Amino acid sequence: MIEDKFQLLKEMIRDLGSLAVAFSGGVDSTFLVKVSHDLLGDKCIAVTARSSTYPLREFNEASEFARQEGVTHIIVDSEELDIEGFAQNPTNRCYFCKHELFSKIWDVAKERNISFVADGSNIDDLGDFRPGMDAARDMKVLSPLKESGLTKEEIRKLSKDLNLPTWDKPAFACLSSRFPYGNMITREKLHMVEKAEEYLREVGFRQIRVRHHENIARIEVGTSELSLMFETEKMKKIALYIKGLGFAYVALDMLGYRTGSMNEVINI
Repeated sequence: MIEDKFQLLKEMIRDLGSLAVAFSGGVDSTFLVKVSHDLLGDKCIAVTARSSTYPLREFNEASEFARQEGVTHIIVDSEELDIEGFAQNPTNRCYFCKHELFSKIWDVAKERNISFVADGSNIDDLGDFRPGMDAARDMKVLSPLKESGLTKEEIRKLSKDLNLPTWDKPAFACLSSRFPYGNMITREKLHMVEKAEEYLREVGFRQIRVRHHENIARIEVGTSELSLMFETEKMKKIALYIKGLGFAYVALDMLGYRTGSMNEVINI
C-alpha cells in the first residue's frame, strides 16, 4: 500500500516537469524536496521564508540539507507581523501567513520558469483546523503528499528508507501557533518562546511546545517525556530560566504535547 502511494507520488511529480517546493526543513517538506529533486533535478527548487516566526535553528537545518543535496535553495523574506491583521492573531491567522508565503514563492517560480508550486501537506492534515490549506487552494498550490494519500507515519518510514535526517524529527509548527487566538503576537513574545523552547531542547527534551499565555508559559512535552519533568532540580532550573525570559509563571500541561492544542477552545 505504501509503495503504491509512493509510486503515485513519483508519477505525479514527474508529470509536473518543474516544481518550487515551500521548504521549512520539516519532515514533510524535506521528503518532498528530496523526491522532487531526485526526479526533476534542477527543475526542482526549494524556497524558504525567513521571518521572526521561524526559528534560526530550523532555518539553518533547512539550508544545510539543501546544500548537502545540491538543491537550489532560494531564501525570501516574509515578515508575517507586517501583514495587516496577522499580529491580532485571529482564528484564520494562518491564512494570512500562507497567502503571503505562497505569493512570494510564485514570484520566485515565475522568475525561474518553474510551472508549479507545492507544499508539504499530508493526508493527516485534513483532520485539524488549518486555514493555511485554504490559502494553498486559493493560490493554486499543489499538495502532492496529500493527493497521493500519504500519512505522516508513512512519510517518516519512506524518509528513513531514503536515509533522510528528518525521518524522526519532532513535529514543528511556526512560533505563531504558540499563542491563544486573539492574543497579540509581537517579536518580543516570539523571542521569548523561541528561547524557552531552545532551552528545553538543550536539557534533553525533543517534542516540545511553549505556549504563551501572556504572563504564563504553558509547557507541552511528548507524553513519553513527561516523567522527565518530575525531577525537582530540573523543574527548578527550567522554571527559573523561563521566568528569566519575562514570564511570571511556568506551568506544565499534564496532557503533554498534541497537535493543534490551541484549537481546543474554538468552535470549528
